[in-house]
Amino acid sequence: MSRRSLHTPAPDAAALRARLDRARAAAAAADTDALLIAPGSDLRYLIGQAGGSFERLTTLVVPADGAPALVVPKLEALGYADVPTDELGVELLTWVDGDDPYKLVADRLGKPGRVAVSDFTPALHVLALRSALGTAEQTLAGPVVRELRMRKDAAEIASLRDAGAAIDRVHARVHEWLRPGRTEAEVGADIAAAIVEEGHDRADFVIVGSGPNGASPHHDVSGRVIERGDVVVVDIGGPLPAGYNSDSTRTYAVGTPRDADVDETYAVLQRAQAAAVAAVKPGVTAEAVDAAARDVIAEAGFGEYFIHRTGHGIGLDVHEEPYIIAGNALPLEPGMAFSVEPGIYQPGRWGARIEDIVIVTEDGVESVNNQPHELVVLDA
Repeated sequence: MSRRSLHTPAPDAAALRARLDRARAAAAAADTDALLIAPGSDLRYLIGQAGGSFERLTTLVVPADGAPALVVPKLEALGYADVPTDELGVELLTWVDGDDPYKLVADRLGKPGRVAVSDFTPALHVLALRSALGTAEQTLAGPVVRELRMRKDAAEIASLRDAGAAIDRVHARVHEWLRPGRTEAEVGADIAAAIVEEGHDRADFVIVGSGPNGASPHHDVSGRVIERGDVVVVDIGGPLPAGYNSDSTRTYAVGTPRDADVDETYAVLQRAQAAAVAAVKPGVTAEAVDAAARDVIAEAGFGEYFIHRTGHGIGLDVHEEPYIIAGNALPLEPGMAFSVEPGIYQPGRWGARIEDIVIVTEDGVESVNNQPHELVVLDA
């Protein structure tokens, strides 16, 4: 099968420049003189290019007052040739081995009182920047940048819809590979290939948890041979060319489930997932959505078997803000996108999970995953 092409456009220079402007304003609002953005998803969000993290410093300097600058080793500058720096108002500052790139950043900023560095900046750069910036207080940029990234714009939402449709097509094909006598690893390899065929850059994760392995939420794949009567959790996803991720879980049975309690227990899970999705709308808190799922499961006597949060945000990262978890009083807003994925896991027996990615709309919720939620019973 040939790879399916997806054509969600990358953000144009005007959209990227608007993001940079919002980042500067957010830094100022947080009493931060500058953001120092390392390669990764934050950098891709702001300039359309994720770059790579190495021992040589690359950082986007976003001052609260003034023009941004991209500090990059000269030998890697060609990798940023597609970044429209002139249109973005970003100055490209290159350096060569023997130069001090940390001093280059410090000279650019003068004497800042407070700077925020990307959450996943390597320690070797964090400590060197701390030395170069003298008395400047260092904080994390995550709390500033996540306020921008949590609310998806129209292009981002279109990308998430594409991702949801692509991973739905893979789930619709699971019957081609999931059958008795095959190992989880064999099934997982076929699914990973299909994820690429259906338009993803790669498969970031493929969970095939059969029988007792399904009771481990982050099981990967193993050499376990799938048997008739197994309940199998299949959780899959990855990024599309535009960078936005899919993530969807469905639960399958290979023939009639061997355990008599599967249908009744799975029906509880369906009600819990539906209740959580129905709870999503602007103004509702993240923790209220978690409670909507958790209460159904607890009332049915399975509370101890739901052992993780109900959901996580998704976008350029598979896991990002907002997190749908008890204690998170964040009110939901239009454009927020996250998973709704309650599960019931019975150690040593079997597990089940249903996961959709949803987007908060002006008056409710949209799901980008539309495969059936019923237990999928496959011919065996």
